[in-house]
Amino acid sequence: MHYIWFLLIGIVIGLIVAGVLKDKGSGWKIDLAIGIVGAILGGWLFGVISFAAYNLIGALISALIGALLLLWVVRLIRKRINEKKGQD
Repeated sequence: MHYIWFLLIGIVIGLIVAGVLKDKGSGWKIDLAIGIVGAILGGWLFGVISFAAYNLIGALISALIGALLLLWVVRLIRKRINEKKGQD
């Protein structure tokens, strides 16, 4: 049941990311996917470190942290790719 919460929270976080980072974003579809995958990743990471989220607030926090981490990694990779394209 908590995976459904992570999916819903991931969608909401993806929408927030798409709205806040409109000028720098990857497009709303990619931001939604990053939000969903990041939320699931955050839930998994928090479970690995034995800090599982059992209520809505905990799920929100872990999903937000996971989505932000994933978004940071995606943007870092994209920045490196763009820098290499500029060097060619």
